[in-house]
Amino acid sequence: MATTVQDAKSATTTGPRRFPIFVAGEWQTSDEPLAVRNPYSGDIVGVTFQASREQLEQAIVGAERAFEITRQMPTYERVALLKCMAAGLQARRDEVARMIADEAGKPIRDAEIETDRGIFTLETAAEEAKRMEGEVIPLDLLPASKGRSGIVRRFPIGPIAGISPFNFPLNLALHKIAPAIAAGNTIVLKPPSRDPLTMLLFAEIVAEAGVPKGAVSIMPMDREVGDALVEDPRFKLLSFTGSPDVGWEMKRRAGKKKVVLELGGNAGVIVDTDSDLDFAVNRIKLGAVAYSGQVCISVQRVFVVDQVYDEFRDKLVAAVETIQTGDPLERTTDLGPMIDEKAVVRTQEWIDLATAEGARVLTGGSSDGTFFKPTVIENADPASFVCAKEAFAPLVTIASVSSFGEAITKLNASDYGLQAGVFTNSLEKALTAFEHIEVGGVVINDVPTYRIDHMPYGGVKSSGLGREGLKYAIEDMTEPRLMVINRLESEAVTLG
Repeated sequence: MATTVQDAKSATTTGPRRFPIFVAGEWQTSDEPLAVRNPYSGDIVGVTFQASREQLEQAIVGAERAFEITRQMPTYERVALLKCMAAGLQARRDEVARMIADEAGKPIRDAEIETDRGIFTLETAAEEAKRMEGEVIPLDLLPASKGRSGIVRRFPIGPIAGISPFNFPLNLALHKIAPAIAAGNTIVLKPPSRDPLTMLLFAEIVAEAGVPKGAVSIMPMDREVGDALVEDPRFKLLSFTGSPDVGWEMKRRAGKKKVVLELGGNAGVIVDTDSDLDFAVNRIKLGAVAYSGQVCISVQRVFVVDQVYDEFRDKLVAAVETIQTGDPLERTTDLGPMIDEKAVVRTQEWIDLATAEGARVLTGGSSDGTFFKPTVIENADPASFVCAKEAFAPLVTIASVSSFGEAITKLNASDYGLQAGVFTNSLEKALTAFEHIEVGGVVINDVPTYRIDHMPYGGVKSSGLGREGLKYAIEDMTEPRLMVINRLESEAVTLG
C-alpha cells in the first residue's frame, strides 16, 4: 500500500509514529506491522512494516532499472549525492542519535558518536568515488604482443543485497549503502528487525538527496522474504553483517553472486610485562563493555603475562566496578540495556556453565531486567562458551600466561579472527604479533574494539570474507575490466 512519509508523520496524534518502508523510491506499508520497543523502558518507539514478497520483487526490479542510470552516472554526480546525504544526516544529527538511543538502547553519547561516524562514512565514500583508479599495463613482453598495451578500469557490478545488524543500526548500514552509491551500483537493504527505524529515518534523507528512483530500497522483512533476498540471482553481491552461523549459511544459499561477510569474533588482547597497566586497563574496560559488549570486536579474552597478572586483575576489577548503568538518554550513563531479554538469559546461562566448570566471577555475573552487570571472569576453560563463542555481552575473561609467545598461541586457539589488541612497548614483539596473530587486524597499544571507518575491516577463519572500509568495499562492489589496444603497424603515423 503506497503512502507518503508525511502521512506517517501525521499519524503520531493517534498512537506511536508509523514509519513506512522505502520500496524502489516509494513510501509503502504492508499487511505485517512491526512494533519496535525501547529495550530500556519497553515502550513502543514506533511501528513500521515487514515487506512482502511482492514488495521485494518491486525493489529488485527497481534496482535493476535504476542500475541503467547509476552505472552511467558521472563521478561528480555520485559525489554530490553522497555529500548531500552527509549534509542531510548532519542537519538531523540529534534526531537520528535520539532514535538510535531509543530503539537500540545505546547510551546517547555513543549514539551521537555513531551518527558522527555515519556522516564520516558518507563523506569518505564521496572522496573514494573520486579515486576509483585503473592502470595501464604493458603487454609487449613477448614478440607476439608487440604494439599492445592494456588499460584496466573498474566497473560497477549491479544490484547489491545488504543486510545490516542491530548493534550499529546506522553506521553499519551506511557501510553498505555508501560504497554501493560511490561505485555506481544500486542496493536493497534489509535493516535489523529489532531497530529498523533509524534507517527508515535515513531513507527520508536518501529521498531528499535525489537518488534515482529504485537505486536504494530500505525495508525490514521477515525470515522468508529475507531468504528470497539472499537467494535471488539478480543481485550481484550479498553484503551481510551479523552472526557467523547465519552468515555462513547465507553464503551456502547465495548461489553465484559475490559474498562479503563481516561476522563475529571473541576478540583477544595481550598485555605484556612492559605495558602501561593503567592505560591498558582503562582501554580494556571500555572495549569490553561498550554498548553492553554487543560489538563484533568487543574485548572478550585477555591474556596477561604472569609477572603483572595480579596487579592487572585487581586494577581491571576496580575499574569495571566504576561503570555507570542507567537510562540511555542520561549523559552520565556508560552502560545501557542489552537488546532484549533473550540476550540476557543466554549470557546468564553461559556464565553459569563457566562457573560450573571452575571459572571464577570476580565482579558482575548477574542481571536486572534487560541490564547485565559488567562481568570479569578468570580461570574459564578455553572451551567454555564465554571463551570459545562470541559472547556479545558485557563480559571479559582474563587468564595468566607464562610468556608473550604463549599468549599469541592461546589467542590464536580460536575459530574466529576479526581483530586483536596487543599492549607492549617492544617493537620486536609488536612486529611478531603482527606477523603471527591470525586475525584481520592487529591493534598495537589499544583494544581490538578500535575502528575508524576508512580502514580495511574484516576477518579470517569463521569471522568472515572480504573487507569493509570504503575503499575496500568499493573494490568488492566493482569488477576490473581490461581493454587491450593493438597499435597496428599499418596505421602507424609518420612524424616529421
